[in-house]
Amino acid sequence: MADEPDGSRTGPLDRALAILTFVAEQKKALSAAEIATALTLPLPTAHRLIGNLEDRGLVQKALGTKRYVVGSTLVTLSAKTIGAAFRTVRRHAVLSAVADRIGEQCEIGIVRDNAVAYVDSVQSKQQQGLQFNPGAGAPLHCTSTGKIYMSRLPAKVRHRLAHSLPLVQYTPTTIADPKSLLGQLDVIRRRGWAKTNEEYVLGVVGCAVPIVSPKGDLIACLGVSVPSARVGFAGLDAFIDPLREAAAHLSNTILQDNDDSDNSQFSE
Repeated sequence: MADEPDGSRTGPLDRALAILTFVAEQKKALSAAEIATALTLPLPTAHRLIGNLEDRGLVQKALGTKRYVVGSTLVTLSAKTIGAAFRTVRRHAVLSAVADRIGEQCEIGIVRDNAVAYVDSVQSKQQQGLQFNPGAGAPLHCTSTGKIYMSRLPAKVRHRLAHSLPLVQYTPTTIADPKSLLGQLDVIRRRGWAKTNEEYVLGVVGCAVPIVSPKGDLIACLGVSVPSARVGFAGLDAFIDPLREAAAHLSNTILQDNDDSDNSQFSE
C-alpha cells in the first residue's frame, strides 16, 4: 500500500530521492536527525528510508561514525550516467569539432573511484598521436583532469586525498610529494585549468579544462594529450581557449537537455 495517494509528489520514492539529493549536495557527513529536519520528514520515516538506501549502497556511514555520505553504488552509478550522457551525438560532435580545430586528439574524462576514467575521445583527422580510448583509466595526481578534480575539492578533503593517494612516480617529472602537489593544486584552483609535463607518460604533455553544470558544479573535464616532440609544454597554452569554448558548448548542451526535458511534458 502506497504511503501517499496516486499523483502525489511526496511518496516513498520522492522522499528517497530527496534524501539522496540532499546528502549528495552536502560537504559533510549527516546524521539521520539532520536529514529528517532538513527535509521535514518524521524521524522514523527518515530512518526507514535511509536504511533502505544504505542496504542498496546508495548511502553509507562515514568511516567510524553514524553519519551518512553518498554510497559507493551511487558514486559508480553517477559516473556511468555522466559517461553515457557525454556519449550523445550532439556532444560527440562538439568533441570532434574541437579536435579538428586544434589538430589533436581530445578526450572527456571523469573521476571514478579516485581515478580518471575517459568516457569519450576523438582522434583528429590532421594528426596521429596519443590515444586515450573510452574506458581507459589514469591516476589523479599526474593527469590534468585529475588535478582539476582535486583542485576543486574543499581544502581539508583536498589535503587528505593528497596524503592518502598512492603518488606513484611514473616519470622523472611526476609530482610524487603531497606538499608539492597541493601547491600546484592551489595554482590550478586559481587559474581554472591544468597542464601536465610528461608526468604520466614520458614524451607526452597535456592540458584540460573543466566542464561544469548549469550550477557551476564540476561534472567532467575536456582535455588533450600530445607528444612533446610536436607540441612542447609551453605550447599547450594555445589550446586552452579552444578547449574552454568547447567546454562551454558542452555545458550548454546539458542546459538544453534540461530545457528539452521541461518542455517535453507539454508535447503530448
